[in-house]
Amino acid sequence: MANGKLEDAPRVDVNGVALAYREVGQGEPVVLVHGSASDMRTWHHQLPAIGAAHRVVAYSRRYARPNDPIPEGADDPMLPHVDDLVAFIETVGAKPAHLVGHSWGGFVCLLAAIRYPEAVRSLVLMEPPVLSLFVSTPPRPMELLRLLVRRPRTALAIVKFGATAADPATKAYRRGDDEAGFEIFARGVLGSDAFERLSPERKAQAWDNVAVDKAQLLGEGFPPLRDDEVRGVKAPTLLLLGEESPAFLHRLADRLEELLPNVQRSVVPGASHIVHEDNPRAVNEAVLGFLREESGLGGESLTA
Repeated sequence: MANGKLEDAPRVDVNGVALAYREVGQGEPVVLVHGSASDMRTWHHQLPAIGAAHRVVAYSRRYARPNDPIPEGADDPMLPHVDDLVAFIETVGAKPAHLVGHSWGGFVCLLAAIRYPEAVRSLVLMEPPVLSLFVSTPPRPMELLRLLVRRPRTALAIVKFGATAADPATKAYRRGDDEAGFEIFARGVLGSDAFERLSPERKAQAWDNVAVDKAQLLGEGFPPLRDDEVRGVKAPTLLLLGEESPAFLHRLADRLEELLPNVQRSVVPGASHIVHEDNPRAVNEAVLGFLREESGLGGESLTA
């Protein structure tokens, strides 16, 4: 990372684990929460840009590099990460925080706003995979049939993602072919073109965290999420979507946009699922503009 080796990052102890983090800037706290097959390195474009106007903190979630690895064969359910996030915010003196979450980390942030509203000032959610708004994970056939009647585009997008990415990746991981499991799932989430554009460094970061990706895919799945829970979120929310992201992620965002009471939505041009890496300048501008609205603080227009 820009401020030294990943392994040299400071750490705080929360809920029995040590979490590494980086911090830049001063002012209202902004906490960055990464997705799967990733760690705090994913935010290297956001730390200096957002840190020019705010105190911004990026941490590596439980089991992500350089933290202690996940034990062999263990599950990695989402709710402990929600508790970790809130404990981390309190430990570093960042409560209440503006939360910026990508993918799996975005789902963690949303659940934090539902379960610990006092800890969350606002939300920026980049394509959180809120499948459990619609179906179990993995989905049951009757759930998909009911969804097909109510929301056919969403149902078809979820079925396609399951058939082409989640199911074959799960099978590959179960037979011990982690390389195939990772590539199949990554192509399904990013799209093949975006996967091919990944730099060797970004692929290495993903591979550093592949054990977590595997555990999450083979584990208990996402926690249940009800419409009324999302409707009850008081925190102002910005949904950020990649223009080139797979259809199922846009369909999930459609439902969030319908349910959240105080929400904006923006599509980032030239970006797929790793929105903040694919077009960091546009994402930084969108996040800073949203934070200015919600905090009343100034901030110059910044590039990546």
